[in-house]
Amino acid sequence: MYEGIDSKLAVALLYDRKKKAAPVITAKGEGELAEQIIQIAEQSGVEVAEDPLLAETLSMIEINDEIPEALFHAVAVILAWVYRINGKTPWD
Repeated sequence: MYEGIDSKLAVALLYDRKKKAAPVITAKGEGELAEQIIQIAEQSGVEVAEDPLLAETLSMIEINDEIPEALFHAVAVILAWVYRINGKTPWD
């Protein structure tokens, strides 16, 4: 989940390492919808990272589409952060 700082923008990603595919955009929205996405994520125990540039870039991708290869590194950094704060590794 990525949240923009200046304007409310949220983009949710699903990464299933077992499928060995790129993360997929599962939800996105601005304003009130972004607030709802963030609230659902927090209530579900999903980590929320703030990265306005990445959120804006990811918001241009259609829901249910995989992220493009050009964004793999940026998203991998966030995924590594999520694994680390959850005390896990991608191989767990």
